[in-house]
Parts: sequence; C-alpha cells; structure tokens
Amino acid sequence: MKFVIVFVALFALAYAAPGNIDGEAQILNYKSDVGPDVWNSAYETSNGIRAFEDGQAINAGTDHESIVVKGSYSFVADDGKTYTINYIADDNGFQPQGEHIPQL
Repeated sequence: MKFVIVFVALFALAYAAPGNIDGEAQILNYKSDVGPDVWNSAYETSNGIRAFEDGQAINAGTDHESIVVKGSYSFVADDGKTYTINYIADDNGFQPQGEHIPQL
C-alpha cells in the first residue's frame, strides 16, 4: 500500500512539474517487474520525464513488516534545465535529494 501511495505521489509531482504538461507526450520506454516482495519499474516519455524505482518488502509477515523504495525521477522545467530527484522511502519517511533541494 505504501508503494502505491509513494509511486502515485511521485508520478503526480513529475507530471505536474512546470513545462511537462504536454498532451502530445509519448511513452518511449516502460518496464515493470512486480513480484510479491520485490518490484522495479522504469519509464521515459518524449517530453523529458524519466523515472525508475526499486522496492522491497522487509520482514514480510511479521509485526515489523515494512517497505523500502529507492528511485529517481527527472523532468525538464520551464527554464530548460533537467531536474533530478533521487529518493529513498522507508521507515524514516520520504527522503528526497537533488541539487536544487535545500539541505537541512
């Protein structure tokens, strides 16, 4: 369930990025391999959006069951630059990193 929420949120963020709302964009590549405890997916569109993600269920079937997701997405902004976010989502929450994201 966490995977779905994280994936949908990231897709919505990449799709809503300025300059990427393009009804004519085509899917150039799409790969997905989903198993019960491990999955990965990747896609690329003609308007410069790219994303990939690897996920894994940890401690499945126990009281400490959780999901760890690692991935990246990028998009071309109105300024013509490509912005990339690398992230980990786990028990510590969503942890994005990117050159344009302020560090705390």
